[in-house]
Amino acid sequence: MTTSAGWYLRRLSRMGPQEVGGRVGDAVRRRRWRSARPDCPSVTGARFTAVLPAGTIAAVPPDAAKRLIAEADRLMYGHAEYFGVVRDDLADPDWWCDPKTGRRAPWGYAFDVPYRNEDAVGDIKQIWELSRHQYLTVLAAAYAITGDERYAERVAAHLRSWWAANPPLRGVHWISGIELGIRLLSWVWIRRLLDGWPGAAGLFEGNPVAVNQIWHHQRWLAAFPSRGSSANNHVIAEAAGQFAAACAFGWFPSSARWRAHALRSLERHLRGNTFDSGLNRELATEYHGLVLELGLAAVAEADAAGVPVPASIRLVLLRMTDALAAIVDSRLRPPRQGDADDGHGLVVDGAGTDRWASLLATGNAVFGRLAWWPAVTGTDVRTPLLAALIRPAVPAVTRPASRPAHFADAGMTILRGPAEIWCRCDGGPHGFLSIAAHGHADALSVEVRHDGVDVLADPGTYCYHGQPEWRQYFRSTLGHNTLQLDGGDQSVSGGPFLWTRHARSNILVADTSGASDGGTARWCAEHDGYQRSVHRRRVDLTAASQELRVVDEVRGPRRAVHLAFHLGPAIAADLVGNRAVLTWTRDGEDRSAALDLPGQLCWRAHRGESDPPLGWYSAGFGRKEPTTTLVGSGFADGAEGFTTVLRFRG
Repeated sequence: MTTSAGWYLRRLSRMGPQEVGGRVGDAVRRRRWRSARPDCPSVTGARFTAVLPAGTIAAVPPDAAKRLIAEADRLMYGHAEYFGVVRDDLADPDWWCDPKTGRRAPWGYAFDVPYRNEDAVGDIKQIWELSRHQYLTVLAAAYAITGDERYAERVAAHLRSWWAANPPLRGVHWISGIELGIRLLSWVWIRRLLDGWPGAAGLFEGNPVAVNQIWHHQRWLAAFPSRGSSANNHVIAEAAGQFAAACAFGWFPSSARWRAHALRSLERHLRGNTFDSGLNRELATEYHGLVLELGLAAVAEADAAGVPVPASIRLVLLRMTDALAAIVDSRLRPPRQGDADDGHGLVVDGAGTDRWASLLATGNAVFGRLAWWPAVTGTDVRTPLLAALIRPAVPAVTRPASRPAHFADAGMTILRGPAEIWCRCDGGPHGFLSIAAHGHADALSVEVRHDGVDVLADPGTYCYHGQPEWRQYFRSTLGHNTLQLDGGDQSVSGGPFLWTRHARSNILVADTSGASDGGTARWCAEHDGYQRSVHRRRVDLTAASQELRVVDEVRGPRRAVHLAFHLGPAIAADLVGNRAVLTWTRDGEDRSAALDLPGQLCWRAHRGESDPPLGWYSAGFGRKEPTTTLVGSGFADGAEGFTTVLRFRG
């Protein structure tokens, strides 16, 4: 996929004058850097002092350590899986090769590499992911826990290989700031976790190649920050990585300036990327997790280095943690909303570690849990490591006395009922900033779970680059549990990370208290995404009958309607007429529900269709599996609403 002139015009239309000026300056700087690459200043007597306090490793729970070691051993044998692609070449990786397509990214000046063109480069996510070096933080953590030098030696060999293959400004790994920022954060933790290894100083501060790489990474980040309409999670990663490196590797004449600038950027953009309620403004839950991880890692570096951080940073992280505790279901799963690409800020755990439980455990260690928080029974490696560095300092702010269920600024409402019924209702903004890069056309969609099992599911994301028809499907209106008019999306897409017109939603009712005392919780909202028509949806969750009722109304001229309900991959459906019997198994127990669908529409079940895509679920980036999607077709003329009733059986 190549980028067309039309895309550039649409992208330019979403920028303000200040952003345009900044990007012009970036273009001039890139041209100048092609032939003017200064040398890293000489460094003598550099020392690494941001070590873990004594006793930290001993605090790692044994079962978490066991999972980590198992993961490290798989990596030592060369085995890993990224975005659905199994790899067995990690013993000696090719840093420029995409294992999915077999293509190698071209060599040359970084800013000339057409990284969006899969025909020329391959799948850029596959190439970039390995070079975040988060698998090396796992190996370094395995060394810290076991003292086995095999892990440290493998880390050192791979870092030396990467540094040799990727000199500054050459090739695909010098294009994107988020990659440089996360890579720097990984290097800081690798150095910290290898501190007991005799070769650690010779690998980093005593190694001119490593010092040169660290300096050029920070110089790049200082010169090319994400700006304006692109200042989303990327700018958080850039600032966090820059700040962490300037604290832990503060060996350069520019280190103090870089540190101060990165801290200001981190503070400003953490606030800018977060609603007052604590939810992330991108309205993409996995990016809430990424930003929270990056923020906690940055505060850990500040406290380890004795660098004061503004109280507002800790306050944002506290609110993000409380918000996460509020929205998870009975199995600690948060909503599946917006884009998700499996991105993590800091990885030191093995497979099977629950990301969200880990974040809540860290929140408990750093801020203290509230009485209404869900219990966290799992263990992880990351929490004791971060907690050992972060200074306990709970911001002086009133925290929620009871579990929040309605987040007015984010437009998210959680309805909870008996038997662990959990329902997310979406009445919020389309996305963040003018391009809403990671938003989906999902206004008024619902997501329903029963004891943590997806019943009415958000299908997920699956891909970003290279497969435009799949990218379009997974973020389309038809790809969500909501209503589509005349075969179009509520919001208008201008590219894979660009929306040129945003549907505006308005919540009319959000009464979340009823179901908790045996009554009915209610939610109602509408949006204006369909010109000349308004879609209004009402959702009632009645505790006594374990019933969820959804009523859709279309106000405006007669229009063709498609009403979609996407079932989770564990759900089997038997559709007869306008009634579907849903069955599934949870913990060895058979469960069931009845879904009565609007009789005015003609209903069909779709599963695993590819032309066009329909009936798919993506559990993670790069992975998809067939699932059942029920689609009702007909017309709306404003005379009556469409009523759907989901009844769970006790």
